[in-house]
Amino acid sequence: MKVSYVSSQAISQALRHSLLRMQSDLVSGQKEAQSGKVADVGLALGIRTGQAVSLARDVGRLQTIVDSNTLVSSRLAATQDSLSRVSEAGSTFLSALTAAVSGDSNPATTRQAGVVMGEALTGIVNSSFNGEHLFAGVNTDVRPLAAYRADPPSAAKTAFDAAFLAHFGFGQNDPAAAGIDGPAIKAFLDGPAAAEFLGAGWETNWSSATDQGISTRISLNETVETSVSANVDGIRKLAMAAAIVDDLYSSTMNEGALVAVAETATRLVTEAMGDIAQVQAAAGFTEQRIKNASERISMQVDIFNGFLNDMEGVDPYEAATRVNALITQIETSYALTARIQQLSLTRLLS
Repeated sequence: MKVSYVSSQAISQALRHSLLRMQSDLVSGQKEAQSGKVADVGLALGIRTGQAVSLARDVGRLQTIVDSNTLVSSRLAATQDSLSRVSEAGSTFLSALTAAVSGDSNPATTRQAGVVMGEALTGIVNSSFNGEHLFAGVNTDVRPLAAYRADPPSAAKTAFDAAFLAHFGFGQNDPAAAGIDGPAIKAFLDGPAAAEFLGAGWETNWSSATDQGISTRISLNETVETSVSANVDGIRKLAMAAAIVDDLYSSTMNEGALVAVAETATRLVTEAMGDIAQVQAAAGFTEQRIKNASERISMQVDIFNGFLNDMEGVDPYEAATRVNALITQIETSYALTARIQQLSLTRLLS
């Protein structure tokens, strides 16, 4: 009969290997308990791993679009707020112009209203969101609108003075300007002056914005323009109204000519208010499209996540129970190992 023996070292090594395995299982169990998903997708799903990876990639791509839509919606909300402030400034300016047309205001007061309108318009149009100018089109890193009043004189002011001189043969502050009548100044405003604001002179001397707006993908198959350019007609007309009142109401022109200036400015502001309202409506429609797209995508994400959870998900309570059991086993193993390492023949015989 053969007698087998078991050494304390063999027992210790067996416990050591068991401990290493339990520690590995503990890491996987803790990962599953925290994430709610299997620790090793490939091991758990086998041939279905590719399907899970594809679904996860689709979820990530869709979630990126949702996050982008949130940022775009915030930018559009800031744009809408800026347009509302432009409209409010235009309404205040229109009140001053109405008084000027009726002859019930002081020229200096009317001119000051033009100065305030120009400064307000420049400040609002040059506003930014997250470091990007709202009304610059795709040139988001440049200020879209130049100030009319500047030192040294701005390109816009220089061009306007040159147009006046070329049309009349003298400057605004020349004594001869007193002889300009209403029809003459209106001909200038509707011709050379309008070209500086409503024609090619705008982009040459006033605006650094692009006509092309920012195009954003709001869903997998839908792209919309999500910005407003400073080159829209409403902003151009307000700038022209503010500039002609600012400039010509400080000239030597007679009262009849100044009333004609106020009438032209009133028409421009009235038209601009309507133009800006249309721009706001278009921006609001875009906001609604983005909201609807985000809602549809969020539903898709929820569905895909449901599929992923069915494939990769684990019961968090079962995972937590398994982790606690492994911790208990590991602690017991440590205790047994310590007791076994204390065993020795010398201690037994003593």
